[in-house]
Amino acid sequence: MTTRAQWLGILCGLLTSLIWGVQAVVSRHAMLIDLTPADVTILRFVSAAAVLLPWALKHMRPFPVGSLGWPRAWIVALLIGPLYSLILVGGAHFAPALHSSIISPGLIPVFTALLVFLVTGERAGRMRLIGLGIIVLGIGIFSRDALAATPSRPDAWIGDLLFVLIACLWSIFGLLARRWGVSSLEVTAASCLLSVPLLAIVALVLPIHMARAPFAELLLQALYQGVLVGVVALYLYARTVATLGAAKATLFLPLVPIVTATSSTLLLAESPTPTELVGMAVVVTGMLVAFRSPSVG
Repeated sequence: MTTRAQWLGILCGLLTSLIWGVQAVVSRHAMLIDLTPADVTILRFVSAAAVLLPWALKHMRPFPVGSLGWPRAWIVALLIGPLYSLILVGGAHFAPALHSSIISPGLIPVFTALLVFLVTGERAGRMRLIGLGIIVLGIGIFSRDALAATPSRPDAWIGDLLFVLIACLWSIFGLLARRWGVSSLEVTAASCLLSVPLLAIVALVLPIHMARAPFAELLLQALYQGVLVGVVALYLYARTVATLGAAKATLFLPLVPIVTATSSTLLLAESPTPTELVGMAVVVTGMLVAFRSPSVG
């Protein structure tokens, strides 16, 4: 690998972490200006589907599910489609932005290791288990204020539980996607396009506040959640994996909560409590240990 290619991979990894890290802040901002989870979900999937539609029409046969096939594509849409977005953004209604970037990314490798063991009997290596244990400990420390319903975090425990559910859904999706061996772009396109008809149900049963929001705010959510997160970050992460390898690509993930902590302080004036800072440090340490360790021992 040339030095230029290596630096390109590093840049792609850093940009991916930046986009994912700020996503929690953008979601929290939407809740603070009285947009609803349904608003953000509709904007996210309509914009992502519009961007991915030309590629899907050209490359996916049969349209819009491609090599996934209809049953698998619907499973993916149910796992990471509108329901996933509603839960994720709904959590941002109750908890500060940083909670999303600590709890969900931290627990995804924990749930994944547990599911792999339950389904295949394959045990994670000793060092990875230690890393996962550190993550769980860190999340326990981080969530102490929320679970105790302290005055600064009165309803944050509700958001934290929703972020735990997000980690579970993503872990199931990740295992299925790996087993099916379908390209990440096909999975994303199929899930976004199949999510569009489901948005009609979302609009019928959940409150919609888009009509009273400034156009600039709607554009921000559509471009950030749908285009940057739904399409650009996926491409950048795929390039990181292709250039540096899957193992090295995961080493950028611990940067996500650091980006969120910084941007939420600067943009939302949401500062983590001392307990949350300690918990975040422990979780990031556990992620580094887990990601740098062999999958099995």
